[in-house]
Amino acid sequence: MLGDRKFRALITGGAGFLGSHLAEALLKKNHEVLILDDLSTGNIENIRALKDHRGMQYWIDTIGNRSLLAELVDDSDVVFHLAAAVGVRLIVESPVHTIETNVSGTELVLKAANKKKKPVFLASTSEVYGKSTQVPFREDDDLVLGTTTKGRWSYAASKVLDEFLALAYWKEKKLPVILARFFNIVGPRQSGRYGMVFPNFVSNAMANSDVTVFGNGQQTRCFCYVGDAVQAVIRLAEIPGSVGQIFNVGSDHEISIENLAQLIVHRLGSKSKIRHIPYEQAYEEGFEDMLRRLPSLEKIRQSIGWHSETALETCIDLVARSLDQRAHERERGGKHVSPQSSFAIGS
Repeated sequence: MLGDRKFRALITGGAGFLGSHLAEALLKKNHEVLILDDLSTGNIENIRALKDHRGMQYWIDTIGNRSLLAELVDDSDVVFHLAAAVGVRLIVESPVHTIETNVSGTELVLKAANKKKKPVFLASTSEVYGKSTQVPFREDDDLVLGTTTKGRWSYAASKVLDEFLALAYWKEKKLPVILARFFNIVGPRQSGRYGMVFPNFVSNAMANSDVTVFGNGQQTRCFCYVGDAVQAVIRLAEIPGSVGQIFNVGSDHEISIENLAQLIVHRLGSKSKIRHIPYEQAYEEGFEDMLRRLPSLEKIRQSIGWHSETALETCIDLVARSLDQRAHERERGGKHVSPQSSFAIGS
């Protein structure tokens, strides 16, 4: 789509976990980056090291500022729309915010981009596969969502509608769009505030606190390093054959949440105990989860030859180092930080 030429990218949600890594990678390739983020789930610390880069500009504002959004879209060659309500805890506690943010935000971005046919890369999620048991999940599989009386499925439903809308803009209005369904992307800068299991496990293990596993821990997930995922995003945006397509982006190496907790505790030399609590206690009565979430990566491998390269153990090391570094930075800044025990990386 964009080829090898240099371009200017607008990243909505660019101060978030994935967005900040994408911004960093694009700047390293000498592209220009514009960031729009309201910091509702993002963090200015994520882009602090990039703020003085001559190829980067940022605005702390919402997508709902239509005049600003229109100006930034017009000034860009491509839009990476990553801004969204994310995290199971946030979704369960704030379903109205989830639906409005995801659906309305995507609609505004697509409308603005369509005026001058600016390509849009839309971040979707493995959550759209819902309760499907047909694994590995393929991009053309049917989607199986739960009842509307369970707010847990509001995020998946909102992202399904985002996908329908983006593909409708492509089919009806010829707006170039690319969609990626991300599967459990992990790495430095990911916050555990909204129920993200990986940073929470690492943080608790570093502090020798209980590592809390929801349910029986036999549910499996595939964790993909953010740096690998970002390379997939950039390469998909570069080729014309990806337009109008949906791609799974993730790892296809499964691990149970119980085994993940054990691996993290062992890897960090932690004294943490693993504790189980019911989903109902963690979230809400009748909470439903998927037993497996395994992507088929055949399509993306055939399209761009991409696969996730970073080992899970390396992801643990990188997240632990990042958390430790941020704790020391806050201490140097004069802020109180809860002490964490020293930890050993490796087995």
